[in-house]
Amino acid sequence: MAAQPRADVSAWRPRVPGVVEVFHAHFTQYAYPMHVHEAWTLLIVDDGAVRYDLDRHEHGTPHDTVSLLPPHVPHNGSPVTPDGFRKRVLYLDGTHLGEDLIGRAVDSPDLRDPLLRRRVGQLHTALARPGDELEAESRLTLVGERLRAHLGPGSADPVPRRDPALARRLRELLDEQVVEGLSLDEAAALLSAHPAHLVRAFSAAYGIAPHRYLMSRRVDRARRLLLDGRSPGEVAPATGFYDQSHLTRHFRRLVGVPPGRYRAAARAVSP
Repeated sequence: MAAQPRADVSAWRPRVPGVVEVFHAHFTQYAYPMHVHEAWTLLIVDDGAVRYDLDRHEHGTPHDTVSLLPPHVPHNGSPVTPDGFRKRVLYLDGTHLGEDLIGRAVDSPDLRDPLLRRRVGQLHTALARPGDELEAESRLTLVGERLRAHLGPGSADPVPRRDPALARRLRELLDEQVVEGLSLDEAAALLSAHPAHLVRAFSAAYGIAPHRYLMSRRVDRARRLLLDGRSPGEVAPATGFYDQSHLTRHFRRLVGVPPGRYRAAARAVSP
């Protein structure tokens, strides 16, 4: 008996500038007809493979490939294997990719770049977690930088330029707004710096990405409040986390135990 067609999809619009839509799908038999998008289509395939036509040329998407389909150019898509394909897609506006790159993307839409592939996967993970918008913005700006390098002149892996003064100013901004937080675009505007340069300068100066630094500061504050006897549900919004699960994820990663267990252990040894 033939397998039943499968179509599982998930889609959302994240609170991250530049991302129009996130789309995850698992199709077994569905084939896309010729169509166009207003946005750039950044595609990775996790299982199976997809073949598609773009500008009357056939292309494919093996696991190690990142496919970048330009806006306004017709393309289709169909599964290659009997089990279909599982894909993750980002639709991006022109913030990180200008229309001047459309022609180059038509000529070379499939990019074999393991680092880019890994970064796009990390970006999807960050976009799926409310409260991690600074991480998603940081990862997106580095993905955009690498895509532009592939489509234009220059190295595909820019050498970080050290800028300790700029890194210090960004750290001061983050320290001032631990609870409130700020977006990468806001920081870039306040410091008159390109977002990618901000991320690279901070990481080079302190050995940690800006979003990880901010989360570390928030977890430190959460520890103090938990030691005061406050519940994780109270501590999460008081320290800048989206909700209790957001606090728990980062707290467990940095402390090794969830906040509730940390609070209980601290109270157990109190006089």
